[in-house]
Amino acid sequence: MTHPLVTQLEFTRREFVRVMEGVSAEEGERVLPPFNSLSFVVAHMAFHEHTMFVLLGQGVDMDLDVQVAHSGADASVPSWNDMWTQWQQITDQADSYLQRLAQEDLHVRLRHGDREVPEVLGHTLLRVIYHYWFHLGEAHAIRQVLGHKDIPEFVGAVGTTSFE
Repeated sequence: MTHPLVTQLEFTRREFVRVMEGVSAEEGERVLPPFNSLSFVVAHMAFHEHTMFVLLGQGVDMDLDVQVAHSGADASVPSWNDMWTQWQQITDQADSYLQRLAQEDLHVRLRHGDREVPEVLGHTLLRVIYHYWFHLGEAHAIRQVLGHKDIPEFVGAVGTTSFE
């Protein structure tokens, strides 16, 4: 059975995709100061998932272009289409790890070589979920500035989330 925090991450990802629906490649690569481009936001979230759930969780380095959007990186405008493709590849790889998590796994600290992540995996999962919601709001604001009228106005189909 999928852990409830993983189910919440899956729901959050669907909301991330939903808030980006209708954005063209040109709009996704547009910079509206003080915001980064939406393509940077997609790359940034892909980078976070890659770091936590692929590199640290599985020891796999997918060596993709999302590295340009690490925390603290200088603003850049990666390709909208490439970032979505890489986001999908990374989340698919992350899922192969996340789907196997049990309750006891959430109390473990991820490691990279001799470095240990300061928080347990359960807190890391929460941090990634909350990180998505921060950028969901940012993406919503950017879409408003772009003049989009068809933006989701509230959290979507919560009822599709199972509690079993």
